[in-house]
Amino acid sequence: MTQKLAIVTLVVKDYDEALDFFMQKLSFQLVEDTRLTDQKRWVLVSPPGDPGCRILLAKAANEKQIASVGNQAGGRVAFFLHTDNFQADYKRLSGNGVHFVREPKEETYGTVAVFEDLYGNLWDLIQPKPDNRH
Repeated sequence: MTQKLAIVTLVVKDYDEALDFFMQKLSFQLVEDTRLTDQKRWVLVSPPGDPGCRILLAKAANEKQIASVGNQAGGRVAFFLHTDNFQADYKRLSGNGVHFVREPKEETYGTVAVFEDLYGNLWDLIQPKPDNRH
């Protein structure tokens, strides 16, 4: 049996501001943007070079969902963005105005820095060591 994680949902305030952040700041690719109703769209993005797991940008539709925007993981790192060139990606993201809350650090599992998305969710930018794929 084979399984893979295909899509992860990220609750956002607004589709277009989220798309702008992911595409302009993080250089993610737009996979799909389909209007479902007047208020709802199916918006998928993915990191450059990775057709695997995608992020569904889901607009908050009620008070409970609005309260979760920016707090997807209760203040913990919610997403782990792997790279094969940490220094180039760190420099590019910083140059694009991405806010890093923890500077680069060498860990036993690789090089890592923590940034926040446009709503405050925390992300690890990681270049894993070849023998460690957290």
